[in-house]
Amino acid sequence: MDNLTAFTGTGSYLTDPALESAVACALVLERPLLVRGEPGTGKTLLAEAIAESLGLELISWNVKSTTRAQEGLYHYDTVERLYDSRFGDADVADISAYIRMGPMGRAFKSEQRVVLLIDEIDKADIEFPNDLLNELDRMRFTVSETGEEVVSRHRPVVIITSNAEKELPDAFLRRCVFHFINFPDQDLMSRIVAVHHPDVNTDLLSQA
Repeated sequence: MDNLTAFTGTGSYLTDPALESAVACALVLERPLLVRGEPGTGKTLLAEAIAESLGLELISWNVKSTTRAQEGLYHYDTVERLYDSRFGDADVADISAYIRMGPMGRAFKSEQRVVLLIDEIDKADIEFPNDLLNELDRMRFTVSETGEEVVSRHRPVVIITSNAEKELPDAFLRRCVFHFINFPDQDLMSRIVAVHHPDVNTDLLSQA
């Protein structure tokens, strides 16, 4: 277990006790941390701060409305293979040469433990979270084109963010440690501003 059972933020990312407790719980239980909140509340920055605190690489998967779960695992580049078959001198019979790992695939195959950020999961189709359940639980998947089984060498620290635009499936929620990030109160906002904008007069904040 990495030495981060008591996450207290970083020099540029300030926290509160509830968030620190949620992060610690996710790390101890080795479950994904699902962070929900309005845009601009620091959800994505949290993953960066955790990676910095652990000294680990951050691998980000930015989810869009058209994103499919398969894309996070791997992509079979049929276009490049077709091009090589016509114009190149590569051995196109070796399909493994055309398998490109997605963010989850890279996290699983990494030689070192990493932080995997699945950002804005609620932008995708409603079935998208459920499509990830098996891989997140078992930490392995099979490349159907080659039969290779990719097994996670080191369980990544998984941070999942949501803007609360839509409800997520109950089965998915049960497998995560959940935390809702509110907009910072005046005291925390003053501390954040002091860190990032030390020249700002704090008296102005109290009048805002």
